[in-house]
Formats: sequence, structure tokens, C-alpha cells
Amino acid sequence: MNFSKNSSVHLPFFIAKRYLFSKKSHNVINIISIISATGICIGSMALIVILSVYNGFDSIIKSFYEKHQPDFVITAAKGKSFSAGEKEILQIFESDEFRYKAQVVEEYVFLSYGEREAIATITGVDSLYGVESGVDEELTEGDFSLMRGEIPHAVVGAELAAQLRLRTRFLESLELYFPDTESGGMALNTATLYPSGIISMDKEFDQGGLFVPISIARSLLGYAPSEVNSIELYLNNPQDAKKAEKELDYLLGPADLSELAAAHGGYVLKNRYEQNETLYKMMRSERFAVFLILFFVIIIISVNIFGSLSMLMLDKRDDMQTYRAMGASPSMVSRIFVLQGWLISLIGAAVGIAAGLLLCYLQKELGIISLPGNYIINQYPVEVHFSDVLITFFGIAVVGYLIAVLPVRRSKEIF
Repeated sequence: MNFSKNSSVHLPFFIAKRYLFSKKSHNVINIISIISATGICIGSMALIVILSVYNGFDSIIKSFYEKHQPDFVITAAKGKSFSAGEKEILQIFESDEFRYKAQVVEEYVFLSYGEREAIATITGVDSLYGVESGVDEELTEGDFSLMRGEIPHAVVGAELAAQLRLRTRFLESLELYFPDTESGGMALNTATLYPSGIISMDKEFDQGGLFVPISIARSLLGYAPSEVNSIELYLNNPQDAKKAEKELDYLLGPADLSELAAAHGGYVLKNRYEQNETLYKMMRSERFAVFLILFFVIIIISVNIFGSLSMLMLDKRDDMQTYRAMGASPSMVSRIFVLQGWLISLIGAAVGIAAGLLLCYLQKELGIISLPGNYIINQYPVEVHFSDVLITFFGIAVVGYLIAVLPVRRSKEIF
């Protein structure tokens, strides 16, 4: 009886499946196979769960940083400031694609409040900034009011306010100081403001930031009436970001040509990603490192398949002789054992991924594992990406196949 071409395709899988689930004469083969499948199962489950938790934290961090972040920021390629009255900037101001264009002046200043002093960063903006950027949603006390009649006010970061023991209902004024550039730094420009609100945005701003009227910021720093440190642009439709970026690049020059732009006193354009590029790169690097560590553990566990297959081939030597006598080719017999070893990896990966997805679902719906400490969330966030499932499964499948091929190739003389 000879094996047909059709049987040479389906028969190795059928026999491999029988070998996988049947009892062996040496029970240790079953034990090693179970250990291998269990290890791969746990490893793939851990990969899915941990990658999903990283995805959850990534989304929360991104949403936290991007919540009130402009779609684009324009800064000077050379120096700290530029004129908002330049032709290129005026063309942007005339564009209907942006619902809000904020001129921003930012600088370190010395301030005092009563007997307390601090170094802080003033952010000079217009009166619409709080509503249009959405930062007024983060107020913990008072309101986002920068001018009350002719009297300038400031919105102070929460930790800075605590350091100064400042409250909005107090009558004490904030005194700001900055060196007068025209006198060579020998004199100081001063400004007096009253706190109208306390805001909690992010740690950096909370510790030493405050919003002030842009006219006061310009006067304090000795800036011209149209001089700014940056311009923030907020799109009408965030889906048009790529189109808007191309148009801005055309007007200002591509953001990645900042050195060339600097030589001509141009501008640097940053989109949402580029505004937090270091943060995003760090998160991706951490996620990739965790993936590599866990995947390396899976590779080590998969090495057990090598021992299991080697022992199985010795155990089934008589069966192989029978298959050869019935007309099976050496390659067909080899495929039986390759498939048997590969099935261990595939079953372990499939069960582990299914278990990982189930755990992620339970965590998302029921919050079975809480997050210790005082955070903005009280349970570990999870967000499953289909790409993670595919990468995990195919990665384990490739490793499992290669490890299954090795002992078979080394033992070809048996066939």
C-alpha cells in the first residue's frame, strides 16, 4: 500500500495529532509535552495581559497630556521669540481650518506673595484661552479670569499656590519681577496681579506655572506688541490634521528642516506627537523591552519541545519502520514529528491567548485587580490591540516550528 499525494498532506497531521494526545510508553514524554504547552500557555497569556495593560496606561497618559494640547505649535527656529505679524503667520490666522489661534508668551520670572517667594513660569495668553483650550475645566478654585475691568489677574498652578499659601479669596497681590533688558539687567520690570483661580493640570505646571494676561507678560519681558514665544493652533476638525500639517509645512517649511529654517530665521512646526516625542518614545521602548523579555522566556520554555520530540522519535522508532514499509517517504515521516512538536506550541499559544483575552475582559468589566495608591484611576486599565494578538500568536508559531524542526533534522538517520 502506497501513500497518495493527498494522504501525504493530511496523514502526517492525523498521526501527529494522535501522538500528541495518546499515551506513550515513557510517561516522561507526556510530562515534558504538558510542561512545554503549559509554559507557552502561561507565557502567551502574560504577553497579552501585560501588553494590554501597557496599552491601557499609554491611552490614559496620552489622553491626559493631549486633553488640552493644541493640534500644532509654532515656535521660532532661531532665538526665543518671533513676530506674530509676519506674512506667514498672518496667512495662518486667516485660515478657516483652525477654530482658535492662541498667541503665547512664556518665560521664567521671580515672584513674591506676601513674605513668600518663588521662581515660576508665566504663560501669557488672551482672555479666551481658558474656554477655547479647555484648561478652565481643571480649575480647583475660582475662575479663569485674567482681566477684571482694568485689573490684571492670574490663574496659579495648584502646588505653587500651596507653596505660596495663596487662595483666591485673599486680598494679597502677586508681584512679578523680570530684569529690564534695556538697562542691561540693572533694573527690574514689575507687574502686580491678583489671583483669580487655582488650577491643576500636570505636575510641571502645578509646581511652578501661572497664566497671566499676554499684555502683562509682554510688558514685563520688554516684548513688542506682536512678539510671541509660540503660537498654538486648534483645529475645527482633528481628522484634518494631516491635511493641515501639509499646508502649514508649505507656509512655514517642514518641521524636520529646523536647522535649515534657523539659518533663515524661520519657524519650527510641531504636531501632537512631536510636542511629546520623548514621552512617546519612552513608552514604546518600555513596551518593546517587556515584550522581548517575556518572549525570550517563551523561547526558553519552548526548548522543552526539543527534548520531548527527541524522546518521542526514539519511542516511535518501530512505527517509523512500519510507515516506511508501507511506502511513506522520509520527508513524510519527518513532517509527522515536526507537526507534533508544532502542535504543542500552537495549542499552548491559542489557549494562553484565549485566557489572556478573558482576563482582560474581566479586568475591563469588573476591575478584579485594583491599582494601589491615589491615582486618577482605581484599577489597572486594559486595552486589547488586535495587532498584539497577531504578533504574539505568529511569533510563538514561528519559534515553535523552528524548535520542532531542529531535533527532526538532527535525527534523520532514524528515518
